[in-house]
Amino acid sequence: MFTGIVEEVGSVRRMPPRGQAGKIVIACRAVLEGTRIGDSIATNGVCLTVTAMGADEFSADVMPQTLSASNLGELVPGSLVDLERAMPANGRFGGHVVSGHIDGVGTIVQRRAEENAVRVRIRTEPRITALVVPQGSIAIDGISLTVASVQGNEFEVSVIPHTGAQTVLLRKRPGDTVNLENDMLGKYVQKLLGGAAGGMPAADAPATPLASAQADGSSGRPSGLTMEFLARNGF
Repeated sequence: MFTGIVEEVGSVRRMPPRGQAGKIVIACRAVLEGTRIGDSIATNGVCLTVTAMGADEFSADVMPQTLSASNLGELVPGSLVDLERAMPANGRFGGHVVSGHIDGVGTIVQRRAEENAVRVRIRTEPRITALVVPQGSIAIDGISLTVASVQGNEFEVSVIPHTGAQTVLLRKRPGDTVNLENDMLGKYVQKLLGGAAGGMPAADAPATPLASAQADGSSGRPSGLTMEFLARNGF
């Protein structure tokens, strides 16, 4: 588990041929401190398991599932990546709960200055924006950011100077892709409310309590958990 506070920007040293599974080698230093073989390091938001380490690098295996769900397949030697070690049990939640399991990829469509910040607009799939809410959290390339606005299949975040300097996001341009992970809490609420696996119910679908006798082994007893209940209680 991670919290979306990037510790270091690393550089890709070796990468499998584009689109192929294999081993990735990343040059870095800060995230190696205290790291052991088998530990996890979020790389552009993707949870990777360390399989080998050197004085200034680590290696990890990238499997087909990872390539299909993220933009790691676009990396080449020299590409910069955001890195974060898994959070220790006594660590601080500086951002929000981030699993390192990417939900999909978005495309930067606009960047514009806003006084001391930079607004970044990202376009993605409806199943992802359905769980993006203003002032909610989203992980972009592993960075915990607050959503500034949502419109259709696009949303915006506002990046402060410190975040821009410590991560890769503001080095990207319109047309570049980013890895996206929805807020974990929203995904569990979606599931409890009967959302289909891998997507959201239609926008005009009626809110329903937990479905009875679901195939996942639930008891089938109505829970009373509805969208109206959540709204009345501040969710």
